[in-house]
Amino acid sequence: MLTGTYTAIVTPFRDGKLDETALQRLVRLQVKGGVDGIVPVGTTGESPTLDYDEHIRVVEVAVKAAEGRLTVIAGTGGNSTKEAVQLTREAAKVGADASLQVAPYYNKPTPEGMYQHFREVAAATKLPLILYSIPGRCGVEIGIETVRRLAADCRTVVGIKEAGGNADRVSQLRAACGPKFSILSGDDALTLPFMSVGAHGVISVASNVVPKAVSRMVAAFLAGDLRGALKAHERLYPLFKDLFIETNPIPVKTALAMMGLISEEFRLPLCPMTARNRETLAATLKASGLLR
Repeated sequence: MLTGTYTAIVTPFRDGKLDETALQRLVRLQVKGGVDGIVPVGTTGESPTLDYDEHIRVVEVAVKAAEGRLTVIAGTGGNSTKEAVQLTREAAKVGADASLQVAPYYNKPTPEGMYQHFREVAAATKLPLILYSIPGRCGVEIGIETVRRLAADCRTVVGIKEAGGNADRVSQLRAACGPKFSILSGDDALTLPFMSVGAHGVISVASNVVPKAVSRMVAAFLAGDLRGALKAHERLYPLFKDLFIETNPIPVKTALAMMGLISEEFRLPLCPMTARNRETLAATLKASGLLR
């Protein structure tokens, strides 16, 4: 079972190309921060703007930098089943430990189409699969019954990243899939509420900048230290909110650039933050002790 903190790691660029040195540095910082794993080439990794070779290269660099010290869950989903299968197979070849499979976006499959999509990916790989339901981006969620069917029929479908903003879904998933099916929050601000009704951890954006603090909050809850976990949540909450003041991953990459860890570079259609939002984010980072 996957439990704990998994960082949805950014993809750094420099002069329009992958910045492999910066990515290696970020992975080492995650190891030092005590997280349980990383998720390269997810939403936060700007996967829609990476070409096929870049996509696999990011996974490969992350795996090598992790050196077996972290679980590497490669984002290899897509709205084309054939492409999702190919990406997942290639990620396995370069050493990924598991795969994050986003709901097919834009083409809005029926529940049966959704089931068949994920079942075909599961049949094509031995990697454990984490489903990823994020209706705000995909226009469709992975229904509870679809998740239940997949968990029952595909032994490698072992969990879900739940990013629909609804704690009741966590309760429904627990009831449908049982306590051994991993449920990971997809929203930092909702990690503690989700865990209170049965989630097992988080795939976090905030842990890009505060890996130790997020991993300690999650570990505290898992250890039964509810008061300590709540205090950590309250301390981190302003950061959780302002890292989503604009479309993810714009704020978190801006924060990492302010901290001197990466170049502040995006690929269109993502673009730099507005001046006003930069000021807000910088103030929050200073209040959090991340900037002087």
